[in-house]
Order: sequence, then structure tokens, then C-alpha cells
Amino acid sequence: MATIFSKIVAGEIPAHIVAETTEFLAFLDVSPLTTGHVLVIPKTEIDYIFDMDEESYFGLTLFAKIVAGGIKKAFPCVKVGMAVIGLEVPHAHIHLIPMNSVGDMNFSKPKLNPSQEELAEAALKIKAQL
Repeated sequence: MATIFSKIVAGEIPAHIVAETTEFLAFLDVSPLTTGHVLVIPKTEIDYIFDMDEESYFGLTLFAKIVAGGIKKAFPCVKVGMAVIGLEVPHAHIHLIPMNSVGDMNFSKPKLNPSQEELAEAALKIKAQL
């Protein structure tokens, strides 16, 4: 059964995409910790990031670095944090989160509930910086 991320890749579920290559996709988290929280995934469904072959793993990491640069320009912050949790969706993914304090990376805190318009605006801001 395809994951929600594979359905996004296939265009079956809409997403606010900020960057895409033939192998990777970056889109806004719909329940972000902070404004500008992006998920970066390989288009090929694989559950565990460390099961990826080296070329794909390094490619995903480099793609995430590029996207993080766009996030930092779009949403000025001290740093863009990177986290790999991977328990909620069985599809390898990296969280990129604009952070001004360590608490911005606390996954147990309440998530934001942005409107579709706010998500679209955030996606445009990041795309403009890439």
C-alpha cells in the first residue's frame, strides 16, 4: 500500500511543493512546528532512510541542504534544523525546520494549523529563494 508521501509524489494528494528533481521532492508540512517547516523525501518509497543506497542518501542530503538555504532566506532564522524521525510515515523523510531556539525542534509541542492560503504563501516565499 502506498504511503501518503507516495500519493503526493503521484499527484493523488495535493501538496505545497517548494522544490523537485527527478529523484526528490520537498513540500511544506501541513502540521508544521514553525512556519516554513518542510519535508524532503526521495520519490522512491523506502521506509528507513539508512536503508537507502549511498548515492540516493547523499543526493537526498544535498537536496535538503539546497532547500534549507531557501528556507533560511525566506524565513530569517538562526538556523534551519534537520531531523529524521521517520516513525509517523513509513517513507524516508527529512524535516527542515526554521529555528530561533532549541524549542522550535520539539516534536511534542502543539503543531501549527495554517490555512491553505498561508501554506501557499510560505511555499512561494521559499520557491522564490531557490
